[in-house]
This record gives sequence, structure tokens and C-alpha cells, in this order.
Amino acid sequence: MSQKSKFMSLTDLKKSMGVEDTPSEAESGVVYSTVQGKTCPDCGKPVKACTCKQSNTAPGDGKVRISRETKGRKGKGVTLISGIPLAGEDLKNLAKSLKQKCGVGGTIKDGIIEIQGDHRNLLLQELTRLGYNAKKSGG
Repeated sequence: MSQKSKFMSLTDLKKSMGVEDTPSEAESGVVYSTVQGKTCPDCGKPVKACTCKQSNTAPGDGKVRISRETKGRKGKGVTLISGIPLAGEDLKNLAKSLKQKCGVGGTIKDGIIEIQGDHRNLLLQELTRLGYNAKKSGG
């Protein structure tokens, strides 16, 4: 049995309520789909598949910096990797392989990979092996 989706645009909703549209509201498109959930207002795709909000990487200076930070983490140290010229799935895949190499967890925040613990030497070797111009920064 196939699931029938119900699309409701802002225009259709206002028509069903008997309210007139202004020209800018008439161009709004689908705001919710029962199959896909929330949709992006700019591109009309599901929020998870939205491509218009993805940030492109800034050119930077071409150096990948590896540093250690404990600030705001109750004394627990993390290794930060910044300046990687990747975005989206490529950055996620790199972070996953680096976490597996270190045998720890981590995350990506604002294009910076955070690896739990102090693994600067191991990450420096691994990133250099992968062809990145990596260097330690900080203390």
C-alpha cells in the first residue's frame, strides 16, 4: 500500500481559509510535506538534503593547524584540526578516519574537527601522509 503525501503550500492554506495572497507570498512554495517533513524555503528540498545552506570552504593560507584545547571542557583536552579545505561529506569522512586512527570519539563544529584527547603527534603524521600541509600550533 503506497503512502499518499499531502502537500500544503502557504497559498493553499490561505485559500482554504478565505484569505487573499500578496504576490510575494504566492511564490513561497511547499512549506511542509507529510512524507519529507520540513523543507528549505530557498531551494524547496527537504532540510536534510538542502544544498543551498552548505558553506563553501574559505581558501585560507593552505596550512592545516593542529592544536590542543581544554577551555570550556572541564579540564578535558581535545585536539582541534582547523584549516582543512574540505566541506560536507568529505570532511565527515576525513574526521571519521582520523577518529578511527586515534581510537577515540570526536565531532565537527564549524568546519573544525575535534578529536577527544591529546593526539597531536599521531594526527600530524597522518595528515602529512594524506598530503596536507599540517603543522602544530599553540603550545
